[in-house]
Amino acid sequence: MAFVFYNLNPDDLRVGDCVVRAISKVEGMDWYDTYIEITSQGMEMSDMPDSNRVWMAYLKDIGYKITLLPNDCPNCYTIEDFTKDHPKGKFLVATGSHIVAVIDGNYYDTWDSGAEIPIYYFVKESD
Repeated sequence: MAFVFYNLNPDDLRVGDCVVRAISKVEGMDWYDTYIEITSQGMEMSDMPDSNRVWMAYLKDIGYKITLLPNDCPNCYTIEDFTKDHPKGKFLVATGSHIVAVIDGNYYDTWDSGAEIPIYYFVKESD
C-alpha cells in the first residue's frame, strides 16, 4: 500500500483538477473525456464542475454509492489507513476539499495525501 504519483493533466499542470484526475484513474478514462462529462453535469445543474454537488451527482449517475467514514480525532482515520483497510478494489476517497483515487491499496495523486482525513468514499455498485 503506497502513494503513487499520478498526474493525467495533459499539460502536466497541477491546477486543482483532483476531481478529474481521480475519476479518470478509477474509471479508466482520459482527462479530456472525464473533464467534458463532469463539465456537462455542471452545465445541467448551473454550477461549476468542481463543485462537490456536481461531481457527486455525476458519480451517482454513473453508478457510485457514497459511504461516510468515522472521524474520531485525535486518532484520525487517514487516506493511508483507508488503503490498508481496502487492499482490493477501486475507490474514490474524499476529504471534502480533495478527492483521491484508491486502487488495490495504492492511492494516486500529485502529492502524498496519505495523511489527509477522508470523510467519505465512493465505490461503484456494480464492482
